[in-house]
Amino acid sequence: MPQHRETFTSRWGLIVTTIGMAVGTGNIWRFPRIFAANEGGTFLIPWIIFLFAWSIPILIVEMAMGKNARMGLVGAFGKLVGRKFAWLGGFVGVVTLFIFFYYSVVTGWCLRYLVVAITGRLSQLGDPQTASEAFEGFATSGLAVPFHLAAIAIGAWLIYRGVVSGIERANRILIPGLALLLVVAAVRAVTLPGAERGLEFMFNIDLSLLASHKLWLEGLTQSAWSTGAGWGLLLTYAVYARQKEDTVFNCVLVGLGNNSMSLLAALAVIPTVFASFATFEEAFAVATYSGPASTGLSFVWIPILLSKLPLGNLLTIGFFLALSAAALSSLIAMLELCTRIGMDFGLPRKKAILFVACIGAAGGIPSAFSLNFFANQDWAWGLGLMVSGGLFAFAALRYGLTRLRAELVNLPGNELNLGPWFNWVLGFLVPVEFVVLLGWWIIQSFGLAEQWWNPFSTYSLGTCLTQWGIAAVVLVALNRWLAAKTLGPVQASQLSEGAAP
Repeated sequence: MPQHRETFTSRWGLIVTTIGMAVGTGNIWRFPRIFAANEGGTFLIPWIIFLFAWSIPILIVEMAMGKNARMGLVGAFGKLVGRKFAWLGGFVGVVTLFIFFYYSVVTGWCLRYLVVAITGRLSQLGDPQTASEAFEGFATSGLAVPFHLAAIAIGAWLIYRGVVSGIERANRILIPGLALLLVVAAVRAVTLPGAERGLEFMFNIDLSLLASHKLWLEGLTQSAWSTGAGWGLLLTYAVYARQKEDTVFNCVLVGLGNNSMSLLAALAVIPTVFASFATFEEAFAVATYSGPASTGLSFVWIPILLSKLPLGNLLTIGFFLALSAAALSSLIAMLELCTRIGMDFGLPRKKAILFVACIGAAGGIPSAFSLNFFANQDWAWGLGLMVSGGLFAFAALRYGLTRLRAELVNLPGNELNLGPWFNWVLGFLVPVEFVVLLGWWIIQSFGLAEQWWNPFSTYSLGTCLTQWGIAAVVLVALNRWLAAKTLGPVQASQLSEGAAP
């Protein structure tokens, strides 16, 4: 049942915290690579369109649900969608929990490379093969475990301190600091000799390329994964938002802030790559290099390229400091999401975070030993985020889109309100995008696994359906208990109404 609730002290506190939720390592290591691999500047068009056609609408639903229910995922779905759908909130929570398990490992990687950069030893990697072998050796030898545990400990300590003293105060430092580091890195990159070739590649738009369906699907995928839409993280932070906060305005700021950080990261990385190689082909190959666990650009090439520049070690430290700040800001949000659910089940905050930290420490160990296991979890639960986004659209449709706008979003004093067009976006466009996007990734899985049905294959459809299915079956079986723990016993009026929201 709900407990005493803190609130963010100001709009600025809420904004930096929610941007911190959205901005993670994917902005720095995934976006530049995907951007380069998908026609450079032309990719910006679908990417920006889907910010407003997918990400921001779902973020609006999340924030509206959290502000109204004042509970985490299970309670919010149960209260606003119906008690029999409390398990859907549980499914979103499970998706984010399993991402949290391996994301803490990623955060540990970032912290370890920051420590090594400070010692100056990253400059000794020399060539890509040596750097790749060094990363794989670290990530598969068990040496990643203590850094994974350190990441959990740092995040748990901040959550333990509370919303204002821990989460808000940390993000007030992490996010402005991250923005400053990216601005400095971008300015340094664009002033390098030869960087103009990278800038031309980044901002050259060829409208004929928009005929490619792959470009649009990659733009939608990047927006869906990067902004945090559908994770339940914004819903969780909205529990602590002041009632007068403007839902639409804040969600637009979160989306634009996230995309701005992604562009700054691309400005820091892509011109640096192009300035380091004589030919377009060489630069393009490095900019799109995936490497071990899709981290090759950040953990293999960036240390090599930066070490060759004046003040290279200082630049390398700055890069991994930015990467660590981005990782921690998102990790904190995942920890709080799980902690909030525990609090809704009656645990005090301090007991809830200790329980979550222990579960996270144990759950991340397999990914800290095996890159194959890490890749499987990233595949299965990364695709699970598409399902989570669809569940928020379902929640809004069941509640009623016109009712949602009138009761939960368009409040007196708002700077931005939603018009009837929102009904079409969330009622038609987002469901179509969900079906197309999930269908496309399912089709992609057939080309990645020889046996699409094999639940033990790293990138198969079978592994996704098996893991999602187990989670769904368990949650459906526990639905009445989940609803009772978060919402209390069913009242007589709810029995006569079929436990409607």
